[in-house]
Amino acid sequence: MATIEIYTTPLCGFCHAAKRLLTEKGAGFAEIDVSRDANQRQKMKARANGRHTVPQIFIDGKHVGGCDDLYALERAGKLDPLLAA
Repeated sequence: MATIEIYTTPLCGFCHAAKRLLTEKGAGFAEIDVSRDANQRQKMKARANGRHTVPQIFIDGKHVGGCDDLYALERAGKLDPLLAA
């Protein structure tokens, strides 16, 4: 299985939706809460090429984007191969 990191905040509906999809796929992930940690938020922005919204999702170190991007990969049939890597 792939290594997945997801930067989130507790009250973000998009974060919950992204985590739900990953959970439904049986994919484990490391969740990094950036709501109260400015250093982690800065690290997220640097890794996500300046994107500052949550969630920001990384699969095997590769930035795949946010929730909409994750669902677009699913619709295109490209998420399962990424998760299986």
